[in-house]
Amino acid sequence: MKKLSFIAVFALISTFAQAQEMKLPALDPSPADIVYFPLNAAKVKDDSSPSIKVVYSRPSRKGREIFGVLEQYGKIWRLGANECTEIKFFKNVVIGGKKIKAGTYSLYAIPEKDKWVMIVNKQTDRWGAYTYNEAKDVVRVEVPVKTLPQPVEALSMTFTPQSEGANLVIAWDKTVVELPVTVK
Repeated sequence: MKKLSFIAVFALISTFAQAQEMKLPALDPSPADIVYFPLNAAKVKDDSSPSIKVVYSRPSRKGREIFGVLEQYGKIWRLGANECTEIKFFKNVVIGGKKIKAGTYSLYAIPEKDKWVMIVNKQTDRWGAYTYNEAKDVVRVEVPVKTLPQPVEALSMTFTPQSEGANLVIAWDKTVVELPVTVK
């Protein structure tokens, strides 16, 4: 009996010691976030479902100049940090006059001083824009840049409802753009 008790105690101590040695990753400086349209779609208590879901990482300014410096004008950008931003359409949508089937896509941008080219792309699960493949673009749409009176510290996205869908609003530093999405 003493031998069995000793083995049980030894197994517990051994398990505890292994658990203490496990190293978990540090908190990411650009945490992931999710925005739905409608905005509270994930929290509803009925059987309704969202129309759109965006998953992105939220880098912070940290005193840096963002557009034209950190995110260079005329260069492809993953529209966030870490993995490229993904947009899921639960229903068919129209962006820039192009019909897009329900499904999951990547969302990129090419920022310029006065406009951005917003890109919906078929390739998903990519880190950064290093393997961006223009041949997999579903649609490209130019949207105007608006200047904010106060800077936004962390990249932020939300939706504003429109009569036939929503605008995806993207704001960071003193820049904001809106991508109109018609939901079918």
